[in-house]
Amino acid sequence: MGLVFRGAAVAGLGAVDAAVRPGPLNVGPNPIPIPPPEGRAPGRSRVPSMVLKAFFPTCCASADSGLLVGRWVPEQSSAVVLAVVHFPFIPIQVKEFLAQVQQASRVGVTVLGTWCHCQQEPEEGLSRFLEGLGAIFYHEPWLQLCRERGSTFWSCKAVRRAAPPGVPSEDQVVLVFYNQRQVLLSQLHPPAALPDHQAGDAPVSTRGLAAVFDTVACSKVLFCSNRFDEGPIRLSHWQSEGVEASILVELAKQAAGPACLLLSFLLSFLSAISACRLFRLWPLPFICSKLSTCEQVQHRLGHLSLIFSTRKAENPTQLMRKANVLVSVLLDVALGLALLTWLHGKDHIGQLADALIPVADRVAEELQHLLQWLMGAPAGLKMNRALDQVLGRFFLYHIHLWISYIHLMSPFIECILWHVGLSACLGLTVALSLLSDIIALLTFHIYCFYVYGARLYCLKIYGLSSLWRLFRGKKWNMLRQRVDSCSYDLDQLFIGTLLFTILVFLLPTIALYYLVFTLLRLLVVTVQGLLHLLVDLVNSLPLYSVGLRLCRPYRLAAGVKFRVLKQEAGKPLRLLMQINPLPYSHVVCTYRLPSCGCHPKVSWSSLCRKLFFGELIYPWRQKEGQRD
Repeated sequence: MGLVFRGAAVAGLGAVDAAVRPGPLNVGPNPIPIPPPEGRAPGRSRVPSMVLKAFFPTCCASADSGLLVGRWVPEQSSAVVLAVVHFPFIPIQVKEFLAQVQQASRVGVTVLGTWCHCQQEPEEGLSRFLEGLGAIFYHEPWLQLCRERGSTFWSCKAVRRAAPPGVPSEDQVVLVFYNQRQVLLSQLHPPAALPDHQAGDAPVSTRGLAAVFDTVACSKVLFCSNRFDEGPIRLSHWQSEGVEASILVELAKQAAGPACLLLSFLLSFLSAISACRLFRLWPLPFICSKLSTCEQVQHRLGHLSLIFSTRKAENPTQLMRKANVLVSVLLDVALGLALLTWLHGKDHIGQLADALIPVADRVAEELQHLLQWLMGAPAGLKMNRALDQVLGRFFLYHIHLWISYIHLMSPFIECILWHVGLSACLGLTVALSLLSDIIALLTFHIYCFYVYGARLYCLKIYGLSSLWRLFRGKKWNMLRQRVDSCSYDLDQLFIGTLLFTILVFLLPTIALYYLVFTLLRLLVVTVQGLLHLLVDLVNSLPLYSVGLRLCRPYRLAAGVKFRVLKQEAGKPLRLLMQINPLPYSHVVCTYRLPSCGCHPKVSWSSLCRKLFFGELIYPWRQKEGQRD
């Protein structure tokens, strides 16, 4: 049947209530007429009966006759059936078993009614016997479900023995079938927050359909028994044919305890060494805070501490976070080992070392040509020749020093690259962070050029702005952080005019050098930013949650939908509850892991303001309140 009710987790029961009111069900092109209750003539007024929702597991549809065991949710007028207790049984043993389950699960599990699965309609004696069980296992209302074998014929009653006068003794019942295994393993989003409870209170949410999910999830102890157990009570539930287990998983659980203790001790030892006073001496803390490799190693140590922690996850969200971190670390190490295998295979490290020196020489040669072009008449611009020659020779001398340093380190380049390649065994993110630091060291001369040009340009801009305020009779008040009026004498105005004229005519030369070296610096920062984005992608992407959403969508539930099964006149409405999976975008947003966060997050407006006023652009995050 293609008729579907769709609704969120909280509004789902309201949709069911609306669906079972007398009258046509206005969903889809062909409304389904809902017949009036039995014994009620059309047009005759009477006190309307309540609508009761009975959630019945599909795995128990073919179970033998017995008792319906579950939880009654009075706020939603719902009965959540968890299992069927088969005949024969001793009532006192059933009560003791349910008391043990209730104590272990903190869920009010009780006998809700009877279940009859026979070849034909039950005889009068069997019907009286089933009704008599309501006196032993008293519950209000008392459910009576019956189904003929091999057919779709169902009958469902909800009898109230203590109904006041004028109130019907039987309620209308909506039978909702659900997949018990999927509901047990799924997590409803947003997670139902468990309220603070005192001893003896059941920590089960009773808001909307979350009550159904929480009831099944907290009743795991009820599903530990199967038909192979030698006990006085036989149950039917989703694991009644055998408990799902794996030998490999059980062996891994047994070995995980000692391994986690050992690795936790090693991580604690490393943390104690890193906290030694020797590593706190200046400038080691400053250098470590600026290197991406140190930040990434510290970030991964935090992940390993979380993975190998002996503390058990308190809720499904923490368990999902630990699983995402574990998969992220495993993927990172696997990619790092693949990179390490490629680097040490077919002498790729030697080829990179041989190509590094010519590339560095080519970059230095291009920078020399660029400086010589700036020392002439770039693009036909008239520059201040004296200042142009001073700046050009100053930067050429730095390039000469850099080339000499590179050629001095050339015999050790291959050895350095070999040891750098070994860092890939710690993960691809560590190797990428180390590559970013190497790029920063290899382009240190470009960074120096940028700093020199930015400082000179910033000095010119702030000098011109101060002298412009002098012309207008203004000055900057440092105490009140504002511009105030001020009177200047003739000598001050004369000297200010001379300085303003000099700075204006020198500004184009300095601005051109600043523009060229700023573009080179932005190119380097862009390359480092791409490496940081790749590192953050590996660090923060919730791969386990995405894989779970791809392979088992029901594990991450965003809500439910109800599908109307075959409708028969005079029979209760039967619905099939299906889980709506969480969208991929919500999965990523919900379970996204925190990234390293060593790179700055600057808006475009702030970046343009810094570039215009000559403020330095750092590839790392500054402390709050620190000014460039």
